[in-house]
Amino acid sequence: MPTQARYDIAGRVATVTLDRPERRNPLTFALYAELRDWFLQRRDDDAVAAIVLTGAGEHFCSGGDVHDIIGPLTTATPQRLLEFTQMTGDLVKAMRACPQPVVSAIDGTCAGAGAILAMASDVRFGTRRSKVAFLFTRVGLSGADMGACAMLPRIVGLGRASQLLYTGEAMSGERALEWGFYNELCEPAELLVRARAWAAAIATGPRLAHAMTKRMLHREWALPLDDAIDAEARAQAECMQTQDFRRAYEAFAAKRTPEFEGN
Repeated sequence: MPTQARYDIAGRVATVTLDRPERRNPLTFALYAELRDWFLQRRDDDAVAAIVLTGAGEHFCSGGDVHDIIGPLTTATPQRLLEFTQMTGDLVKAMRACPQPVVSAIDGTCAGAGAILAMASDVRFGTRRSKVAFLFTRVGLSGADMGACAMLPRIVGLGRASQLLYTGEAMSGERALEWGFYNELCEPAELLVRARAWAAAIATGPRLAHAMTKRMLHREWALPLDDAIDAEARAQAECMQTQDFRRAYEAFAAKRTPEFEGN
């Protein structure tokens, strides 16, 4: 089966483009697994320091393909349903576990599982014309999908997450920015350029330190404050043992910009 996504690397930035624009870039069984495996493989990929996730054409992702996924699930066995929901959750786990920061560039439709992919990213750039909707309730399902009940409240707050997950209503670009789901709004023609520029700037930084930041942001959700402070002390002490830490000091002393090498 032909791939339904494109993978490009420029410099140390990888761009993942969901590539079925005629259908608003929906997810299929095969694409879920393909993306999961691709993000898992980045855990040992020293050539990539940041990732951009986007959709081809004028849309990000319309969620699960109605014909490829929704239809077959209505007649699947309970065991098959569980295997599917666990597999989709594994994609989010892979995105959160990969050490590279992930920035989503979101235009047009960003719905259902597509909104989850945006949510699972570290940073989100959008457009005013974009629409973000967690549509699960519209098809008789709960908002508890792929980690949404855990992650979305931490991004937009509990009340706003509840509103989005109970109603399935769409956030406009302006509202997504106001509620903190988007980091920035861009014009459509500049969206991917801006996302790649942000990723490229991050890629010039200390790769191991960025990976540690991402790991601790994820891990500390479940830690009491005192435990989080202790965990950060250990994490920062580990970063202080890197050559990049020494390089930054030497560059500061010499009044020049540090060049990080990821060790």
